[in-house]
Amino acid sequence: MNIIFVGKNPGKSRSVRLNMPVVACLLVLASAVIGGVGWAGYQLGAVAPEPVAYGASPSLIRNWEARIHEQADALTRVRETTGQQVDALTLRLGQMQGRLLRLDALGQRLVESAHLDNGEFDFDQAPAVGGPEEPGDGESYGAPELSAMIDQLDERIGDREQQLRLLDQLLSQERIEDERFVAGRPITWGWLSSRYGYRSDPFTGKRTWHDGVDLAGKEGSDIIAVAAGVVTWAGDRYGYGNLVEIDHGDGLVTRYGHCKTVKVKVGDVVQKGQLIALMGSTGRSTGPHVHFEVRRNGKSQNPEDYIKRASR
Repeated sequence: MNIIFVGKNPGKSRSVRLNMPVVACLLVLASAVIGGVGWAGYQLGAVAPEPVAYGASPSLIRNWEARIHEQADALTRVRETTGQQVDALTLRLGQMQGRLLRLDALGQRLVESAHLDNGEFDFDQAPAVGGPEEPGDGESYGAPELSAMIDQLDERIGDREQQLRLLDQLLSQERIEDERFVAGRPITWGWLSSRYGYRSDPFTGKRTWHDGVDLAGKEGSDIIAVAAGVVTWAGDRYGYGNLVEIDHGDGLVTRYGHCKTVKVKVGDVVQKGQLIALMGSTGRSTGPHVHFEVRRNGKSQNPEDYIKRASR
């Protein structure tokens, strides 16, 4: 192989003759140099620092992304927990509102039962409150404080419910006792025509015992119950004509005889002052009147004592 070297002067040139072993050695040397340079570049690229994007390395960015995902998950859990707490408080408030409505209804009924002034206890209006305010905006309640207040209010409502129920029971019992209290006249208009005790029999003139009192009046006028009770007889009975008998409990029974028309039937529950019959002259009678009889544990009582109770 001839290698010609050309200088600046075209007329001057030099040539070098290379044999094949020398050329092979040069090629091997050149390949080694090129391979070494490539390997060094690869090693430099492998150990070189990571490129920086906007002043932050990729590892730092990945770290930030992981923290952001963790915070997003935590925020989601907080929102779910808060929503569950709000739902629970809303449910409790709804239950308390229903209990308050029942208390209002019960309170209104007690006001009516006790004949109190509606203006003094008006359950349709919120209680009147007020007072001067302290300077400052104040602080809002947090969830724990609000939950504690609801617990206290729930406890107070339960206490009020128990008290009002007890008061309602007492008033109802008192009202029942008043209804069962035998007192007053069994007629709305009329007069006493025969007293309780011994008298001259109107048919024979002999001295006989009279178990009740006779109250005369206009035929067809009202006969009313002197107390609440259950009708145990409603129809014809020997000597009484058409008879109404009412059991008031505790062994106390009243009878209303000689009725023209009976307005109730056996088993009816009657109230004090309720119309039970119309005055007549059926049975052993000389004219329109009601034979009023009071019996306790099967023994006759003086009805005048019970009639007088109404005026006490």
